Amino acid sequence: MNAAELILVMLIAVAALVTIARHLRIIYPIFLLIGGLALGLVPHLPRVEIDPDVIFLIVLPPLLYIAGFFTTPRSLRTNLGTISSLAVALVITTAVAVAVVARALIPGITWPLAFVLGAIVAPPDAIAATAIASRLTVPRRILAILEGESLLNDATALTIYSIALATAMGGQFSGTTAVITFAGALLGGGAIGAVVGWLIVQIRMRLNDTPVEITISLLTPYAAYLSANRLGVSGVIATVVAGLYLGQYSSRIMSADARLTGRAVWDILTFLLNGFVFIVMGLEVPVLLGSVASSLAIRLVGIGLVVCLVLVLVRALFIAGTVFAPWLIRRGQNMRSLFVSWLVLSWAGMRGVVSLAAALALPVAMPGSFHGREALLIVTLTVIVFTLLAQGLTLPRLIRHLRVGADVETHDDETRARQRLVEAATKRLDQLYPVWPQHQPLLDQLREMYRHRSEHVDHQSRQASATSEDRDLIEHREIRRTVIGSEREALVRLHLEGEISDEVLRNLERELDLEEQRMDA
Repeated sequence: MNAAELILVMLIAVAALVTIARHLRIIYPIFLLIGGLALGLVPHLPRVEIDPDVIFLIVLPPLLYIAGFFTTPRSLRTNLGTISSLAVALVITTAVAVAVVARALIPGITWPLAFVLGAIVAPPDAIAATAIASRLTVPRRILAILEGESLLNDATALTIYSIALATAMGGQFSGTTAVITFAGALLGGGAIGAVVGWLIVQIRMRLNDTPVEITISLLTPYAAYLSANRLGVSGVIATVVAGLYLGQYSSRIMSADARLTGRAVWDILTFLLNGFVFIVMGLEVPVLLGSVASSLAIRLVGIGLVVCLVLVLVRALFIAGTVFAPWLIRRGQNMRSLFVSWLVLSWAGMRGVVSLAAALALPVAMPGSFHGREALLIVTLTVIVFTLLAQGLTLPRLIRHLRVGADVETHDDETRARQRLVEAATKRLDQLYPVWPQHQPLLDQLREMYRHRSEHVDHQSRQASATSEDRDLIEHREIRRTVIGSEREALVRLHLEGEISDEVLRNLERELDLEEQRMDA
């Protein structure tokens, strides 16, 4: 089986496994990992050789960029203390703790390589955690912290990783140099990301061509990442900052068509990239376990489980001691609310893409008397698999058991915004009556539509919570969906009878699609 055939098989497997996962109500990254593990046990299946550059240069930049694009600076500013603490101090603390454990448990491992392992497994991956939390009723603050942490912790971990690996391969370690390198990587990466973001905004403000705009959007993360790497600073931070910058200008530099089409393109791209990475993780595990003696493999898996325990304990203690304890003292918040937030954040520390990429990027020839690269890979994959399965599968149950509620403020903000939009539209309609007197029936129809929408907004504002159902609104949507369905049937019938061309079919079908999409939104 050649590479092209293998990729096609993997894409088919991704589509099939995700479909099954949604029927089983399991977050798809976790089920893809399980599927990859199962596929890895199939006899005579060719080994998937993944070049680390594929992860670092092809997969990672778009995932970082789109995460930054949809993150609001307001949420980052509001939770900046918590996010920076988790993304920097917790990552460093975790790397140190894992290094100490690795040094004690892995024979022949040097301190620099122990820190390499610590840096590899230190950063949590928020993909599975946020997918779970966003599907359930979780306060926006928790989601914002998880998303913000995942944006910044990769840069911290990869900087530690590069310093430790260079030292392990024979370089000289200097604390002063390490601090300067770390600060320079973060600040330089941020500057490069801002410059790239500004340049892209200037270019896209002068464009009105959806395919070209989306192409530039897809290339932007690579422009930021590669430029920063070329200058020796953090490509991760550069990509995230570029995404944050572009996200704030999206309403001004993108047409409606570019936003709708671009969102669909990015949804597909991130889905495929995540699917590819998580299924590859599963495929790698059986192969790596078979590359060493069974007794050593069992021992390394055991060490990986110990590392998992260390990761959970360090995260829980760190969050309790440095984030929520002072927050409780200063603000006097509800004890149960803080306890729930602490528990959810502590248990949402699954590892993923960055840990896999860093482990795969290890050089083949490693110093020391132990099994070098294979040992670190097995420990890392054990951590990834265990955290995704153990924490990922139990996190939804934990959230439900704790009866975590959604933010009422978010619902109120949305209701107020909808009301302001209706008021703005109504005011503008009043101004248009003398301008377009010959179109009064249309203006009356629009006014009635907005009056009806205003009634729904008022009704929602009186609901006890954001999850209360507006039965009337649901029924109205069903009526409109039925009417649109009748239009579709008539359109298809006209096409089958040869009364309209393919072009007319596509044009009218697009109008119906947009109308239905608007209704569902």
